[in-house]
Amino acid sequence: MSTKSPFDITGKTAIVTGSTKGIGRAIAVALAEAGAKVAVSSRDAGRVAETAQSLTESGHKVIGIPCNVGRKQELQNLVDQTKAQLGPIDILICNAAINPYYGPAMEIPDDVFAKVMHTNIQAQLWLTQMVVPDMKAQKDGAIILISSIGGLRGSDVIGAYNISKAADIQLAKNLAVELGPDNIRVNAIAPGLVKTDFARALWENPEFAEPRIAATPLRRLGEPEDIAGAAVFLASNAGRWTTGQTIVIDGGATVPV
Repeated sequence: MSTKSPFDITGKTAIVTGSTKGIGRAIAVALAEAGAKVAVSSRDAGRVAETAQSLTESGHKVIGIPCNVGRKQELQNLVDQTKAQLGPIDILICNAAINPYYGPAMEIPDDVFAKVMHTNIQAQLWLTQMVVPDMKAQKDGAIILISSIGGLRGSDVIGAYNISKAADIQLAKNLAVELGPDNIRVNAIAPGLVKTDFARALWENPEFAEPRIAATPLRRLGEPEDIAGAAVFLASNAGRWTTGQTIVIDGGATVPV
């Protein structure tokens, strides 16, 4: 009987976008600790180098490749460089996203709305299209889209972001159906309010954060590490019969009461 952990992903190659801080970095660390070779990436070349160096010094096989996910050519370079340095891609985590507008949808500029959809949805599909050939060739792969509970709720101030995150949930379902026959699993993770730089304006505002905490059964906001374990589960053999699903991790905030 094998003693290998079902969460062991030793030797697998993973790309994690937006992985130099917050949820993305926590996922990259967790994948590396579970044995994966990881390509970390973000738009900030300095943070990419620092993250890759830190994880390498911790004994992990990690490379850093700067990439703006809104630029298709840079996405292709991310994939090509990862394959050249680490081998065929087994795991893709689409975490990078933007939310440049806070206000009513009735007033959002056309170009801002289009940029949110381009970065948060189109880029996920592009990257999936680029890594799938490797996965099809080996009849195995795991793709994880980082969505948000915003994709399950309405909002009068972050509506465009929520629309994009709802689309990520549907994209995971569609791709699961399309890619399942090749044993490629596609799932989404929908975090609640997590204490990251991305969401700092929300969790540092007591008028917003305190009512949210009071309405959350676990009575706290999330930490990036709270999300990482689910990514390892979905990327590993532990999640080998899970596809087309959205795992909500929010301390119970969306539980109907």
